[in-house]
Amino acid sequence: MRILLVEDDPTVRSFTAKGLREAGHVVEESDNGKDGLFMAVSENFDLVILDRMLPGGIDGLRILQTLRSQNNATPVLILSALADVDERVAGLKAGGDDYMTKPFAFSEMLARVEALARRGRAEQAPQTKLSVADLEIDLLSRTVKRGNERIDLQPREFRLLEFLMRHAGQVVTRTMLLERVWDYHFDPQTNVIDVHVSRLRQKVDKPFDTALIHTIRNAGYILRAE
Repeated sequence: MRILLVEDDPTVRSFTAKGLREAGHVVEESDNGKDGLFMAVSENFDLVILDRMLPGGIDGLRILQTLRSQNNATPVLILSALADVDERVAGLKAGGDDYMTKPFAFSEMLARVEALARRGRAEQAPQTKLSVADLEIDLLSRTVKRGNERIDLQPREFRLLEFLMRHAGQVVTRTMLLERVWDYHFDPQTNVIDVHVSRLRQKVDKPFDTALIHTIRNAGYILRAE
């Protein structure tokens, strides 16, 4: 599983991340609420482990509420030193799927993580189509249509468009595209992304009245209906 761990205590974060990786999971880490929120809403995770009290002006409940307001159903396990019943109830009512109090036994956390993963797989219906405005991707037939017109894409262009559509309304950075579309974990210092985005725009946007793919200066790209 790909897990986001948002925890400001370096000892707890290091210990937890190490244990999860040893159990075979991929773990991304954040030590503050601002970065944790950005990662949670801009990337795809199978599970989020979220501390309640975080620096950065954004606490765990706000991150959780933002996720749920965007219809993001990623399972969230809340970690907190706040053990009162009212605090646990507040966390669950905000959209948390489970709540653990500190200190905790890692073996119990791992069991809860695995239980949440099983529940998420059981509840998640397979998604076969993505759509934004009049643009639609069929993931089974690997076809793209805008309005009533079919758009022929090369395999890499299809992956790029699929990633943009899965993150519709969110800024997608160069690093995200390199890692998730090109499988690069380094910057090759080429204009490969710019070239492919330009080609994609020629097919998806240019023949139509409304542009869907937009450049966000010094940030990346976003696919949205204006």
